[in-house]
Amino acid sequence: MKNACLKKKTPNPLQQEVHDTLNPFEEFKTFQFRKTEIPLDQIVQSTEVIMDQIRLGYERLLEEEAKELVWMVQYNTIIKAYEVAEKYIKEIDYSAEDIEDFCFALESPQKIPYLIPGPAGIYISALCNYAKEEEIVLKLSELKTEINLIGFRLPKGKRLMVEGDTGDFTGIGLEGGELVVEGNTKNWTGAGMRGGKILVKKNIGLHTGEWMMGGEIYVGGRVRGLGNIVEGKVYERDKLVYPGKARYPNLYY
Repeated sequence: MKNACLKKKTPNPLQQEVHDTLNPFEEFKTFQFRKTEIPLDQIVQSTEVIMDQIRLGYERLLEEEAKELVWMVQYNTIIKAYEVAEKYIKEIDYSAEDIEDFCFALESPQKIPYLIPGPAGIYISALCNYAKEEEIVLKLSELKTEINLIGFRLPKGKRLMVEGDTGDFTGIGLEGGELVVEGNTKNWTGAGMRGGKILVKKNIGLHTGEWMMGGEIYVGGRVRGLGNIVEGKVYERDKLVYPGKARYPNLYY
């Protein structure tokens, strides 16, 4: 008579080993990940809105301060224009990239009808001074027009780097920030600056540091001439030229 009781089956060690080495993530095969699409159209639209606001602020500055497209650079005019720029800029939520885009658009008549070096520089300086970022890079090397007044009133804690050349009045009224110009600057660089540092890697023009109250100016190339400096230091190729023999305005070449 056959034994009705079945013998307990002994597990095969080889089968057990195979079972243990199965992919532990196998059960997740049927899990469906939810796809999140990046709304690129919304991002582009938002960027265009910000650029429109920035351009509108610049155009309003021109309307108020340069109605006849003739802009005399006088300190009281600069102060007034800067205050107008501040008023419009404070209403815009922008980034350092938006400032760069605005600089690229400056020589596009389809985007910005008028490029005037003075108001443009004041407006860009105000954008940089009120930007959230502590370090800002301006790529001006592709612009045919040299912009004046870049770095006006750059505050302490800000570092502004300029790729390319700048025009007159670069870094005037600097208030403690650091301004680096990869190329050349023209006349009146650092005029009236109160503190901070200006580094011009190539050459610098006449009246450098005119009525400068403090801070330091470093020039990698040649200084064409110093202004009437009150306080501060000016270096030419690591050599201190003010204070020193070059105390009064002079020409180096």
